[in-house]
Amino acid sequence: MTVTPLAASAARPTPAFRGRLGRDARSGHYAVPRRYRLHLSPADPDCLRIAVTHSLLGLDAACPVTELPAVPDAPGGEHSALRPLYEASAHRYSGAATAPVLSDDWSGRIVSTHTPDILRDLARGFGAGRAALYPCGLEGEIEAVERLCAQGIDAAAQRAGDAVGEDADRVDALASLLRTLGSLDARLAADPYLLGEQLTAADVELWVSLVRLDTVHRWHLDAAAVHRIADHPALWAYARRLAAHPSFGRHLDLDAIARRHHADCRGLEAAGAAVQILDWAAYASRSADSSAG
Repeated sequence: MTVTPLAASAARPTPAFRGRLGRDARSGHYAVPRRYRLHLSPADPDCLRIAVTHSLLGLDAACPVTELPAVPDAPGGEHSALRPLYEASAHRYSGAATAPVLSDDWSGRIVSTHTPDILRDLARGFGAGRAALYPCGLEGEIEAVERLCAQGIDAAAQRAGDAVGEDADRVDALASLLRTLGSLDARLAADPYLLGEQLTAADVELWVSLVRLDTVHRWHLDAAAVHRIADHPALWAYARRLAAHPSFGRHLDLDAIARRHHADCRGLEAAGAAVQILDWAAYASRSADSSAG
C-alpha cells in the first residue's frame, strides 16, 4: 500500500526525553532484558499503542510494565508517581510528569518519553525472532500511516466535534475524516492488513485511532456524522477482528477510557454519543478469554 504522507503533525508534543536503546554507544542504553521498564496509563492512546506492541512482541519478561491510573492525579495531565523519575532525570525539571515513560531501572532515570522511538526500540532491541512489526523497506509507509492517523483521523475528528468551532470548520473536518476513512476502507477491502498480508506497526497505529474515534470523539458528533463514519464495512470489520486478537483486546480498558475522557473533556455531548459503532466490550472480553485459554 502506498500512503501519501501528510504535512508534519503537531498532534504529539515535543518530548522531554529522547534517549534510544542500542542506538548510541555513548548513551549506554543497550537492550538488556529486565533493565528497562514501561510506565503506562491504560486510557492514554500512546500508552495503548505501546502496550499492544509490547504484547505482540511478547516482552512481559524482558521489559516489565508499571500500570498507572487512568486519570492523572496532578495538574497538567501529570502522574505524581512519575515525578521522582523526571526529577532524577533532569535537574530542576519544571514540566509535567506525564506518561508514557521508558525508564532505566539500573540508573533510576528516564530513557524516553517519545512514543514512536519507544515503539521502534522495543521492536528492534527486543523483538528479534518475534513479530516483524517494522519490516525492512516499509518504514516510510509506517511513518506515513502515523501522520495519516494523527491528522486525518484524530485531529479531524477533534475538529469535527469542536463545539466552539465555526460550522464551516466542522464540516471541512468531517469531510477530511470521511475521505481518510474511505481510502482506508478501500485498502482493507483488498488486504487483511493495512500494508498487505502481514500485521505491522501501521495496524497498531490505525486500530488505536479507530478505538478513540468510537469511544471518545463520537461523543461530540451528531448522529448523522457517526452513521457516515460507521458506513465503512471493511474498516470496522478489521477493527473488530483486531479487537478479538489477544494482544489488542486485553489492553482495551473501556472504563478507564471513559473516566479519563469525562475528567478531561469540557465539550458538549452530542447525539452521536448514543450511536456506538462497535461493541468493543464484547470483543475485548472474548480476547481475554482466548488469551487465558
